[in-house]
Amino acid sequence: MKTTNMVLCGLGGQGILFMTKVLARTALTRGMNVMGAETHGMAQRGGSVISHLRLGDVNRSLVNAGACQHLLALEKHEAYRNLPFLAPGSQLYVNSGENSFPDERVRSYLEEKQIQCRTVDASNIALELKAPMAVNLALIGFMSASSASPFSTEEIRATIDAVSPDRFKPTNFKVFDAGAAAG
Repeated sequence: MKTTNMVLCGLGGQGILFMTKVLARTALTRGMNVMGAETHGMAQRGGSVISHLRLGDVNRSLVNAGACQHLLALEKHEAYRNLPFLAPGSQLYVNSGENSFPDERVRSYLEEKQIQCRTVDASNIALELKAPMAVNLALIGFMSASSASPFSTEEIRATIDAVSPDRFKPTNFKVFDAGAAAG
């Protein structure tokens, strides 16, 4: 079974742990082995939160530098901070306004490593739908629409249905679907 390494990063309160739960449960539903680890730092004060998610034939929970195939960043500075995790030819999904990522100084590094960088203003998507706390769902929806995504939009949507409290489901689906449409 092939190994897929993912790193999810952002700031405390942005929903990194919920994103990790959704993606891990999606993998489990598919019958994949799952290992993960989170570092919370000063999460309650808006500090860095990083989640490592390893799927497939794995025997440890942390992703090595240069071994991550999918990095999802809910904040562009966290994307910059976690670039060393990305493997050549990997996928980078960043919540960032139009043309604000990557910085010109980083663009050549991404091109040299053949890292596909995809940006979406997930914050704006969630805000327009009056769900500013659901930026995480907009970003995983955006990722799910990519042909490189390890999971289909339908698989992730089914997991969101399974893990979301009933009162949040309509909003969660709306934001996720809008993120997928942006992809």
